[in-house]
Amino acid sequence: MSAAKPNKTTSRPKRKVDYTSPARLQKIFAALDQLFPRAQCALHHDNPFQLLVATILSAQCTDERVNMVTPELFRKHPTVQDFAALRQEVLESEIRSTGFFRNKAKNIIGAAKKIVQDFGGQVPRTMEEMLSLPGVARKTANVVLGTAFGIPSGVVVDTHVFRITGRLKLSKQKTPEKVEQDLIQLVPQDRWITFGHQVIWFGRKVCQARKPLCAVCPLESLCDSRDKTL
Repeated sequence: MSAAKPNKTTSRPKRKVDYTSPARLQKIFAALDQLFPRAQCALHHDNPFQLLVATILSAQCTDERVNMVTPELFRKHPTVQDFAALRQEVLESEIRSTGFFRNKAKNIIGAAKKIVQDFGGQVPRTMEEMLSLPGVARKTANVVLGTAFGIPSGVVVDTHVFRITGRLKLSKQKTPEKVEQDLIQLVPQDRWITFGHQVIWFGRKVCQARKPLCAVCPLESLCDSRDKTL
């Protein structure tokens, strides 16, 4: 009597997930709309130049800290001309608590001078012109153009947006500039401004860096990040 042959089990290939499918993207947009329907920039400002200054200060610094510094800063120096005339050491002392204060002071004064000299004292409204200002890269330009002027020039990619798009596998890129280019292809242009604000708030309140709150996250079922806490 011949020995029974062992049963052969065939392993099914894993179904490839399309992380950027229209259906998945719509679920992400819907969840963000429900969580943060009126998401706005957290930096306090009264005009485009104040927003520019606050955004430069926010690099490697929390918005909360920036919002503690700027009221007195803008009271002392209410116009772009005031900033253009400042001595760097004076501004350094006034923004010291935001970190990297020497470079930030140099860039803010340089940007103010260029705005006064080249743009008639008005913050420019194009990406090309914004990028000509000292200390301004695409993230800062997108914040100012989108928030101050309602111009969808791109998608803001700060540390929160960079982290979350990676966790949701909307982009595999390793630089903010390349992540933004992926998001521009995935997010409808009429959502570019809102999407950036929503994801930033989502990163602050839910998908935090160290301990994401996956148990209460409406995107949990769409996420298979290795950082999940469930």
